[in-house]
Amino acid sequence: MLGLLLRVLPFWVREPLLIVVGSVFGVRIMYLAVRDQELVPAGIGAVFLVFTALRVHEVVRALRARRSPGPAASTAGVAVAADAPDRTAVGPRPGPATPRKDHNAWGQAFAAIALFGALGAALWLVPRVMPSDVGTPQAVSCPGAEQEELPRVYKKTPRPVTGEELCKALNRPYLAKLLGTPTETATSVSGTNNTAPLTDGKVAAPEAEVEFDTYTVNVSATYNHLTTDQYVKLMKYGTEQDIKTLTVLGRPAVLFSDHTMQIRISGGSGSTGGPVEQGPLARNLTVALDRKDRGGYCDITVWSASGALPDDSALLAIADKVLPAIRER
Repeated sequence: MLGLLLRVLPFWVREPLLIVVGSVFGVRIMYLAVRDQELVPAGIGAVFLVFTALRVHEVVRALRARRSPGPAASTAGVAVAADAPDRTAVGPRPGPATPRKDHNAWGQAFAAIALFGALGAALWLVPRVMPSDVGTPQAVSCPGAEQEELPRVYKKTPRPVTGEELCKALNRPYLAKLLGTPTETATSVSGTNNTAPLTDGKVAAPEAEVEFDTYTVNVSATYNHLTTDQYVKLMKYGTEQDIKTLTVLGRPAVLFSDHTMQIRISGGSGSTGGPVEQGPLARNLTVALDRKDRGGYCDITVWSASGALPDDSALLAIADKVLPAIRER
């Protein structure tokens, strides 16, 4: 039906209509592709924009052709006069070229109404056809860079990532979808430039955390000299469960489960911390900071208050997105 309608419409209505629709959809799809960092929508948006550019080129050519009348009639008249200068021309003398009829006023009015109607329809359809952020709750953003100075160990550590960089790499629109809860938005995010406990501030350990209604995701990088192989051997003496070694982006890695720690704090002016208890089970993915496993690792941990856990594929997908932001040692 749409193809038949486009064939019936005159050129000066059809082409502006295609330009309007192509530009609106192309710009919208490209915006979503850049926001979500997806290649397939970017390719679709590029096709729309290229198609629109071709339509604009055709309209420009048509306008130039209308403004430059062909010299065929005047050239023919000159040729006749040159061939028979002393003879009486036979037949009626050539008169001035007949001016081309411009578009009828009613036709121009109809075209203008159709064009503005198409523009209005396109603006009305785009929010319904394409996903829109209008009317949906917006996820909280990462806190801005503070003026406080980084711990001294960060200056001594080669190419360390900061808590703010980890937060920006983790707090992305695709995170909820990777966790299997695409309709949720982040309720709390944080990024800190910590140091590893029990190291007297000598090991940089930045981390970031994003909390949803269902799951909480924590990412940290520890710049020590412990290799992943040594880490796995230490698990023999710990409480880790369901241990599985693998390779992620060419780096040694290990998947395992362990319980979180839960601290209850009583309210009131003289509030005190309660005893540390065992919290819900968490799923953890530890990946070496470089392919040669020369020490240091990145931890990606997911847990929920209910104890439910996503599939391991969710942690691997998060690692594929976050690890490129952590520079190799």
